Formats: sequence, structure tokens, C-alpha cells
Amino acid sequence: MPLLEETTLTGDPLLTVPVVVIALNYHGTQLAERNEMKKIFSLRLQKSLQLSKAVLALQQTVVPGNGPSGICLSYMLSGYRPYLSPEAVHPNPILHSKLEEARPLSIVDQDLEYLSEGLEGRSSNPVAVLFDTLLHPDADFGYDYPPVLHWKLEQHHYIPHIVLGKGPPGGAWHTMEDSMLTISFGDWMELPGLKFKDWAASKRRSIKSDRVMPEEIACYYKQYVKVMGLQKNFRDNAYITSVSRLYREQDDEDESQVSEDISTQHLQMEKEDVQSSLIKRNWEVRGYQRTTDGSQVPFCLFAENVALATGTFDSPGRLQVEGEEFPFVFHSMSDFGAAISKGKLRGKVDPVLIVGAGLSAADAVLCAYNNNIPVIHVFRRRVTDPSLIFKQLPKKLYPEYHKVYHMMCAQSHAVDSNLHSAYTSFPEHRVLSFKPDMKCVLQSASGLKKIFKLSVALVLIGSHPNLFFLKDHGQGIGHSPNQPITCKGNPIEIDPYTYECTKEANLFALGPLVGDNFVRFLKGGALGIARCLATRQKKKHQLIVERGSGGDGVP
Repeated sequence: MPLLEETTLTGDPLLTVPVVVIALNYHGTQLAERNEMKKIFSLRLQKSLQLSKAVLALQQTVVPGNGPSGICLSYMLSGYRPYLSPEAVHPNPILHSKLEEARPLSIVDQDLEYLSEGLEGRSSNPVAVLFDTLLHPDADFGYDYPPVLHWKLEQHHYIPHIVLGKGPPGGAWHTMEDSMLTISFGDWMELPGLKFKDWAASKRRSIKSDRVMPEEIACYYKQYVKVMGLQKNFRDNAYITSVSRLYREQDDEDESQVSEDISTQHLQMEKEDVQSSLIKRNWEVRGYQRTTDGSQVPFCLFAENVALATGTFDSPGRLQVEGEEFPFVFHSMSDFGAAISKGKLRGKVDPVLIVGAGLSAADAVLCAYNNNIPVIHVFRRRVTDPSLIFKQLPKKLYPEYHKVYHMMCAQSHAVDSNLHSAYTSFPEHRVLSFKPDMKCVLQSASGLKKIFKLSVALVLIGSHPNLFFLKDHGQGIGHSPNQPITCKGNPIEIDPYTYECTKEANLFALGPLVGDNFVRFLKGGALGIARCLATRQKKKHQLIVERGSGGDGVP
């Protein structure tokens, strides 16, 4: 879907002309210098008009990332509003009493801080806990209560936006290993307004258990966009190269003047409507879109807001040890699965080395075990460590993971110094280096070193978001300044009720970037952002009315 042809939506305040805008920083510049800078700006812009082949458009909100976070946000920005169902009774009497106080109002129009007060859940973000308990009441206590919300499409609440993704809607779910089951139940993976089981039944897909294959979830997300009529907001094959501020730290008067100069003098927006003139060009989003013939069409979007929904699967965690760049060292299940499917490990005597103690590493162990590939499993923690994920999963619901945990304990090198034929674990060990002859050096907590010959190595120690398109890779917007953004150790610092970055105005984030790794909790981010943008849009409309009635017009 070409970005240029599909960007202009009915009612959108957009300009689509082939131009690249060169942004200048007016902060701290004296008046005389500013006039000179405007002349320079005019000359550069005229040159850009002649030379550029990029697409420029004005958009209220740009959403990098088309996984479940981006999809859910688009759903709510498209005008879908949640209301308390007529016959609904929430099992939490205090919350239900609060909901009854404003029953006629959409949840988007209510005080989220007031509704969230006193609620507890498995997210550190209060709105995520609130929305989860409205969609899955008391789910963490084992109950399967229906949602207390129903949805209405109110198109007059539509907020112009565009969602950019490298592949089809669904994001990283399209690249996950198909042979594994999701950690969450299928209905916890669903998005508002379309039950996963109903969708599966309509497609005549057989769902054999509450947990499903990633392929099923990826297909569900892709179809969800079509079923809900969100296609016009999505652009596939779009690669973002930079997201930067146009004007940093200016007062409102300066920003309004500069914005007016650009729109009236240089872009010739003679008949621009009132709403468009009120959209501030806070952000410049650059990138390119791949076409069917493989060529790249550059684009440049002006946006008032940017909502980051990119997830955390972009950059696999690395050991940072010698030899990790050798081709026999993998960092993803997809690479390992491809090697197995191509028969590269068939009949190998040397074991595969799997590094990590999370669920991805457990999936790899199961994959190798089921394909009769011997495994050396290395991890830093003790098998009795209470923080191991296996200790948090019920045995009846996750028998395969408890099978791996049992092997980690019973078939440990600490129990028997000999390698087992199928699997041997090395608790409290770390990788020192990989050697060119496909050998690996391990070191125990006591300092003892061991060397093993491998067929391949698979490092699965988590992944991190790749925010290369932001200034300093986004390191300045986390809880810990100047540290890389990670979903657990250093998520993006946000206002807990609007999801706006506390260190960067008009920049929002949701999903794993703010610590919500489960789909059931990322929906709260969409609610918080939608409410914030709706409130600001309402204020804009009030400003339009006030200025219009005063006869002064809108600058």
C-alpha cells in the first residue's frame, strides 16, 4: 500500500507534496538573527522543492510499530469507545460503585486515576491494571468472568493517525517459532471487540487448548485490522530511519509564528482548514517504504504526537564475549528452527549449546529434545532460585515447561559430572568465549573452566528494543538516564495515566517499552493515550469555537 496514495484520508488535515523540510532551531536566537535564518530557510526550502522526491504529510499522530500495541491504539483512536455494559456487575464492589457513578460516560471520558485507585495486578502501570480488570475481571484468581464493557464506534471521535510497520499488522508475531505455544491463554491475547475463539470458529480453525500457536495469533491480529476497518490507518513495509524534534524548547508564541511562516509562505496552504492550522509540527518522522519491486520510496511526516509501539524483539540480547560473531552462534529461535528444518543438525554427535533460563531457552530445549539433538544448557542462576519463571507457572497448565525444569534439576552437571546423552544442565555457569573450531569455554561460579565441542550455539537471554531512530537511541527517556531502554530494567518513564513520556512532551509509549510485556496489559496504554489525545482535541475544538465567535479567526 503506497504511503503517498493512502495517506490522505477523508477529513484528514494533510498536505501531500513532494518536499523535504529542513528544520531550524530558533531557540535562543535574537530577532535580527532569526530574520536572517528565515531567509536561509526559504532558500533551502525552494531548493528542496526542486530536488526532493520524498513524501511530506502532516499527521496528528504517528505510531511506529504495528504489533498488538499499535493495533489496539489505532482501534481506540479510530473512535471505538468502551462503555459499562447495561447488565454488568464487576466483582470488585468498590470499582463497580465508581463505574456506576458515571455509567452514561465512556471509560475514555472518565477519570482514570480515580478508577484505578486501590487496584492491584501484575502490571506496574495503574491504567493497565484497571483496563485488564474491566476486560478480564479477577482473571489472576482463576475466574473466567465476561468483560463488563461493550464497545461503540463513534466516528466523530476519530483522531487522525498513521501506524507504520515493517511487515503486516501483527508485528513480531509473524516471525515467532510456529512449533511453540503461547505462554498466555488465547483469550488473553485477543484485542477489544473481537473474541479470539469467535474468530477462530469463523475461520474453521480448531483450537485444541487454551494456549495457541503464534501463527494463529499473528493471523488473528492481521485479520483484526480488516474486520475492524482500520486498514486506512496502516502502512506496511515502512521503515523509520529517524524521529526528531522540529522545534525544541520554544515558547508557544515562537512556535505559532514559525508554524505560520512555514505553512503560509513556503508550503502555500492557502485554504488550509482550521483544524489543520492548529496541528503543531512537533516531530519529523523520516523513513522509506519498500515497494513490490524492491525499490525504496522515502517519506517525511510531520506529526504533533508520536506514540512508540515498537515492542522489544528488535535486538536480541548478546553475551558480549569473544567469538560471539561466529556463524555457528545463533541469537533467535527462528534461526535455530531453520537450521533444523534444513537438516543441518541431522545426525550430529556434538551437542547444541543453549544459553539462558527463560521461556525462550526452554522452548529451544524442547525443540532440540524433540528432534533428538543433544543439549548442553547453560545458565547463571541456581536451579533453586525463586525468581526462575518456571516457579511461577502452574504445572497443570504448563507441563512442557515443568518438564524442562525437572531436567534442569535432575540432569545437572553438578549431580553427575558426565554428560547425559540427551540433556545436561550447567547451573551457575557462564560462557567465556567461542572458538573458531566450534568449541566453547564455560566457567563455573568457582572459576573452574570447561571446554566443549558444539554443533551450534543458541543464545537466548532476552531481547531489547531498538530505538536507533531516536536521539541517543532513546537513552534519555528511560527511568535511568543515559542507560539503554529495556522492558524490565529501564523502561521508558511515562505519566502513569496519559502514557506521555515525562522527559519528552508529545512523545508517548506503550506495551513492552513501558514494562507491559503481556498483551492483556498493553491495552491500558492505548486507553491512556486515547484519553489524553481526545482531551487535547476537545480543547482545540473549544479554541476554534472561541476564536471563531470572536471574529478574529485562527492564526
